[in-house]
Amino acid sequence: MNRLVIAAIFASSLAFASQNIYSQDAAQSESAGQAPAGGQGHARRPLPKPVNLQVLPKNIAPEELVRMMRGIAGALGVECNFCHAPNPKGRGLDFASDAKPDKAMARTMMRMTKDINDNFMTQIHDPDATEMDKHVSCGTCHRGHSMPEHFVPPPEEHHGPPPQ
Repeated sequence: MNRLVIAAIFASSLAFASQNIYSQDAAQSESAGQAPAGGQGHARRPLPKPVNLQVLPKNIAPEELVRMMRGIAGALGVECNFCHAPNPKGRGLDFASDAKPDKAMARTMMRMTKDINDNFMTQIHDPDATEMDKHVSCGTCHRGHSMPEHFVPPPEEHHGPPPQ
C-alpha cells in the first residue's frame, strides 16, 4: 500500500488526536525512576520498529505510524486500548497483539477505506472539489464516535397543499 495514499486517507482526522502515546512511555520511565523521555535536555528514546503490520506498509516509520494511530483514535473518539490489548507483563499496551476483535475490525475498515478511495473516489471529477474532498477517512463516517451514528434525514419541507 502506498504510504502517500495511507497518509491522505487519514490526514483529515489527524487534527482530532485524543491520546498522547508518548505520555505512556514517560509515565513508565518516571515510575522506574528515570527522567521522562523527551523531557528538557533529554533526547527522546527512539520508538521501536512496528511489528505485526498487516494493512499498513511494513516499512512505515514509527513516528508516522503513531501520527496515523492518533488520527484514527481521534476520528473514533477512542483511546489506544480500544483496539490494543493490555501488555501481559502488566505495563502499557501490547501493540503487536491481535487479542482484541476491534483490532481486526479496524484492519477491515482500513482496507474498506482504501478500496473506496482507490476505486470510487478517484472517479470524482468535480472541478470544485479539492483532493481532500475526494477522500474518505475514518472520520467521514465515525465523526468522533466509536460506532457511526445512524443518519436521520431532516423532515421534508412541503410547499403548497399536500398531495391527494
